[in-house]
Amino acid sequence: MHRISLNVDGTTYEDEVEPRLLLIHYLRDRLGLTGTPIGCDTGNCGACTVDLDGQSVKSCSVLAVQADGSEVTTVEGLAAEGRWHPLQRAFHEQHGLQCGYCTPGMLMAARDLLSRNPDPTADEVRHGLEGNLCRCTGYQNIVRAVLAAAAAEKRQTPSGEEASV
Repeated sequence: MHRISLNVDGTTYEDEVEPRLLLIHYLRDRLGLTGTPIGCDTGNCGACTVDLDGQSVKSCSVLAVQADGSEVTTVEGLAAEGRWHPLQRAFHEQHGLQCGYCTPGMLMAARDLLSRNPDPTADEVRHGLEGNLCRCTGYQNIVRAVLAAAAAEKRQTPSGEEASV
């Protein structure tokens, strides 16, 4: 067993874990954060994408011991004080989901993309979401949602309220 300490969605956790425990299983089984789904368990689909120290990673390909000392943000950590993150709102408004299984991973990958490129083109969004598979929507509404979230972020005032256009 290995002792780990990590900050998940703003809360610090200290635990004893087996060296082979995957981060996805730690998040879901130990912490009860089930918003991040287990998709393929091979790193191919991206449904389990989380933010690890500022970069999106597929949590089925990271051991919990590798995350020791890190900051992890899951899809549950996106909403602040009961308010949806702009990406969550845009996915809802632009119908960027159908069955919803890939949505947490898409949201986290899109968040990573927008943190590096706050004003992407549609092609840059498609490239930024590579490795996150959706079997339902055909991606067009997902791309629209990410572009809408980027536009909404540009309209934000310093107080965090959306400016009227």
